Amino acid sequence: MPAGDFEVNIPEIKLPSLGRNTIVLAVVVVLGLWMASGFYMVQADELGVVLRFGKLTNVTEPGLNYHLPYPVESVETPQVTEVKRVEIGFRTIYRGQQARYEDMPEESLMLTGDENIVDIDLIVQFKIKDPAAYLFEVRDVYKSVKSASEATLRQVVGYHKIDEALTDGKFQIQQEIQQKLQEILDLYNAGVMIVAVQLQDVHPPDEVVDAFKDVASALEDKNKYINQAQGYQNDIIPRTRGQAEQLIRQAESYSEQRVLHARGEADRFESVLKEYKLAPQVTETRLYLETMEKVMPRVKKFIAKTGNNGTNLMPLLDMRSVTPAGNNP
Repeated sequence: MPAGDFEVNIPEIKLPSLGRNTIVLAVVVVLGLWMASGFYMVQADELGVVLRFGKLTNVTEPGLNYHLPYPVESVETPQVTEVKRVEIGFRTIYRGQQARYEDMPEESLMLTGDENIVDIDLIVQFKIKDPAAYLFEVRDVYKSVKSASEATLRQVVGYHKIDEALTDGKFQIQQEIQQKLQEILDLYNAGVMIVAVQLQDVHPPDEVVDAFKDVASALEDKNKYINQAQGYQNDIIPRTRGQAEQLIRQAESYSEQRVLHARGEADRFESVLKEYKLAPQVTETRLYLETMEKVMPRVKKFIAKTGNNGTNLMPLLDMRSVTPAGNNP
């Protein structure tokens, strides 16, 4: 061996020889584990979206399911019953018992239909209605819902006056926002359903809030007085109609009574006229005596008989001793 050269002896390692059966068993075990990896569980609030080489093949219901192992098939399990929340105009910092919020004026300030500025906070709640569209049709569904909600809010508020947004028009505005927002998201094929839209806080800008409070108070007083006037109207009109109806009935009764009385008087007059025609002098004398009795009821009256009876005395007849007409036996 030349100077400086050296020889290293490396011991030979002998690997144990594997039998054919062992290799087959190992392959079977590995294949079995690979096939078993295709089992998956879908929870009660989820749906399983099965993809084969990235393409949608099936949507599975909650429970134990199976798909071909990765990388042939994979599964996504979105929570379809979870109600998600989008906040417009504010952000919730702390959700505890004493919740704290952060105002976002760049989102909440907008123009109304009568060119006034209003500050509106909006909450939009939605959930998944089509899991496949939710996962694959729109890249960022939450951001899309938020942008569409803000745009729809500004559009709807721009059609209404500020008084409607501050007072009795809130419910109508909420309904219009929900309807238009659902139409936009359906056009995007976002696979979501708008559950609720709520105007959380609506008020004018801080610089003019006191003036708007005075206006709102005046509107409340106006509505109160209108309601009071309508209540008075609803009370007085039926009562007046009842009184008028009562007077009409009394007048009709009085008219009927007077007519019957007049007919009776006419019949009595006709009977007197009939008697008068039979004996005019007697009837005239009787009427005269009856009239004198009515005119002077407390005066003692005598009847002087005319004619020559052979004496110089005037015979007198006490009228009180005369039996009234019609009472003769």
